[in-house]
Amino acid sequence: MSTTRNDDSSAMSEQRIEDIDVSTEMQSSFLEYAYSVIYARALPDARDGLKPVQRRILYQMAEMGLRPDRGHVKSARVVGEVMGRLHPHGDTAIYDALVRMAQGFVQRVPTIDGHGNFGSLDDGPAAPRYTEARLDAAALALTAELDEDVVDFVPNYDNSTTQPEVLPAAWPHLLVNGASGIAVGMATNMAPHNLGEVIAGALHLLENPGATLEEIMQFIPGPDLPSGARITGLDGIRDAYAGGRGSFRTRATASVERVTARKSGIVVTELPYMVGPEKVIEKIKDGVQAKKLAGISDVADLTDRKHGLRLVIEIKTGFDPEAVLEQLYRHTPLEDMFHINNVALVDGGPQTLGLIELLRVYLDHRIQVVRRRSAFRLARKLERLHLVEGLLVAILDIDEVIQIIRSSDDASAAGERLRIVFDLSELQSEYILELRLRRLTKFSRIELEAERDQLRQEIAELERLLGDEILLRARVGAELRETSDRFATPRRTLLTEGVGTPPKRGKAIETTQLQLADSPTQVLLSTTGRLLRIDTVEADARLQQPPRRSKHDAVRSHVTTTVQGELGAVTNLGRLLRVPVVALPSSPQGSVLLSAGVKAHDFVGLTNAKEQVVALVPIDQETPIALGTRLGVVKRVTGIDFGKNRELEIMTLKAGDEVVGAALAADDDELVFVSDDAQLLRFSGKLVRPQGRSAAGMAGMKLSDGAVVLSFAVVAAANIELAEVASVARNEDALEGTDSGTAKVSSLSEFPAKGRATGGVRAQRLLRGERRLSAAWVGPGTPFGNARDGAVRALPTGGAKRDASGTPLEQVVDFIGRGIGDPTPLPGAEAEGAAPDSEDTTAASVTD
Repeated sequence: MSTTRNDDSSAMSEQRIEDIDVSTEMQSSFLEYAYSVIYARALPDARDGLKPVQRRILYQMAEMGLRPDRGHVKSARVVGEVMGRLHPHGDTAIYDALVRMAQGFVQRVPTIDGHGNFGSLDDGPAAPRYTEARLDAAALALTAELDEDVVDFVPNYDNSTTQPEVLPAAWPHLLVNGASGIAVGMATNMAPHNLGEVIAGALHLLENPGATLEEIMQFIPGPDLPSGARITGLDGIRDAYAGGRGSFRTRATASVERVTARKSGIVVTELPYMVGPEKVIEKIKDGVQAKKLAGISDVADLTDRKHGLRLVIEIKTGFDPEAVLEQLYRHTPLEDMFHINNVALVDGGPQTLGLIELLRVYLDHRIQVVRRRSAFRLARKLERLHLVEGLLVAILDIDEVIQIIRSSDDASAAGERLRIVFDLSELQSEYILELRLRRLTKFSRIELEAERDQLRQEIAELERLLGDEILLRARVGAELRETSDRFATPRRTLLTEGVGTPPKRGKAIETTQLQLADSPTQVLLSTTGRLLRIDTVEADARLQQPPRRSKHDAVRSHVTTTVQGELGAVTNLGRLLRVPVVALPSSPQGSVLLSAGVKAHDFVGLTNAKEQVVALVPIDQETPIALGTRLGVVKRVTGIDFGKNRELEIMTLKAGDEVVGAALAADDDELVFVSDDAQLLRFSGKLVRPQGRSAAGMAGMKLSDGAVVLSFAVVAAANIELAEVASVARNEDALEGTDSGTAKVSSLSEFPAKGRATGGVRAQRLLRGERRLSAAWVGPGTPFGNARDGAVRALPTGGAKRDASGTPLEQVVDFIGRGIGDPTPLPGAEAEGAAPDSEDTTAASVTD
């Protein structure tokens, strides 16, 4: 098939008709169109993580001087400059890209500081003539050092100016902020991540080029969405990190609260990524009308600037809020799927990349940027040194220089004679001729000599850097650490191994299915800091199953409560936080897997990276809470009343001190300290009088110089014969991987009770090279060991003498706790030989 092309000229009589093949023309035109969409619009570059329009916006705003320390300008002005100089497309596309770069609910680290109405998930932004914009501080790190030849520049669309082919990108924008775009025959959809975690993973790969995906995921466990919420099920994330494609389920953050004197409600404070509150409210109303949802009396949006997102869903009397919440997850956008498709441009072509490939492309880019920047700086410093040395030559014999210049016919002749007499280059002679007389002072000479010495030192450093790949990679790593310190923020999204909600169904639910009782439950805290809830109805059978070791399965603390109850989380900084039990993830049916739990630090909302949860305690009992600190202080606190507060300070700590363990402690219970110099002290709880929250406690264990407490435990009197003492010693001077240390397990009854404020007795004989214990644990049952990443670690069997030396370990043990599957009744559970009123026995295990 063919057609004709008619090209009209100014004269109607002059025409040129050309026969072409339609299929050939369509193929050629479509390929050009597809190429333009793929390479110039839809897909980001894997190096700086930006699409062309985003890169051009940031570059043009940097050229306009729109820095964070200057005022905002109209967005329309930015759009006009970008469109006129760099991006010959519609102003709508440019403004839409600028808006998304300023929206904190879209990007994890926004790069545009917007002023005005930049829209929401439910409403669009105002017109560009009404909004204002400037670069955010994080954007300066993306565009910095462009004037130092760190990247190639290419012509713009009409060859009137140039633009950077790629930005230097001091942080991994593609992984941090994600990307989405639809090209021709392909698309990309990448999830945002936490900047600090991504840089930590990149640093590990930089220092260990052969690192495995499992190692990298210790630093980058999963996406960190700007909206927070929760991710349930990590298998899809692992698939995406391995091959570039996968999916995960996101859940809103919701809690059950008392909204009126007689009604409970579900309060939603975080929604899945890119889900707006109006969409959720609409789906809830549709579900109620279609009778897919039951037990809901009202829904209100109480969101404001002060409190943030707050959707209140009132529950009818007689309905279990947790069961209603599960139905909301099933039938509304409170639970959503995110499909990952990591497609980006690498060396000019689209590729599907896994996590390690994405990090390697970025690191290779940064290494090249630092290399080119160093070469540029070296060349400039060599040029400056050349001029300074010539100037020093002239100053040393300035009289002759002046005589040569005065006796010359013109500047050209003077320059020629200077080059001959003083053996100077043309550049040096020209510089001397332009020398001002005020530079001829003695002080100027001293300055020049100091500058020369400084330049020589800097040149030597740059030459060493360019000549040593290891130093170059170290410099890249140091700059990444600085960037992380400046811009990293705490994680917002909780990651859980839960299986999530079954696929959504259209069938109406039975009302009776939502009317569930507030059943008893148990909450476990692992030694690696994970929280898990298990139903007491089947907990006894599941907890007493034969031990089957899995990651994170050593228990540090345990509390029996109810599903809709609350418990207290004690932190190492002496704070007690109120935690709703219903919001905790539950263990998969038929097993107890602490790896399915959530990180306690993230769950309770700790913003200080140095603050950690060390114990769980009931908050509805009159029994005092005993606390032991790193410096040997002990306290039993009473009179805890939260009122309307979420957190309380229950112990005043000295500088450098922190809580290492806590538990309920009656007068008849035993308090046990273990210090890192292998001493154990055990004394009666009645020796510690109860105090108020503001008290600082009293002397608990007398420590030798330099020693600190590793473990503090409360053991019920009836459990003394069942309690074990486990300790690990390690050779601090041994090379990594050559010595895993020694461990010992003994019966607590072997250790005599002493008085409070004494030094105790030896708990383990240290071998040559072992100066300190690195971990310790005291409690009833069999101790289990874990590595820092939760991996299983074997411990020797019990029965060792009180002051015996340890047994060599095959692998390093970082934490010790009570093992799941131990036949000994859990502390707090009524059993033969156990005190019915005894509560949680907590033992803290800390690394040295």
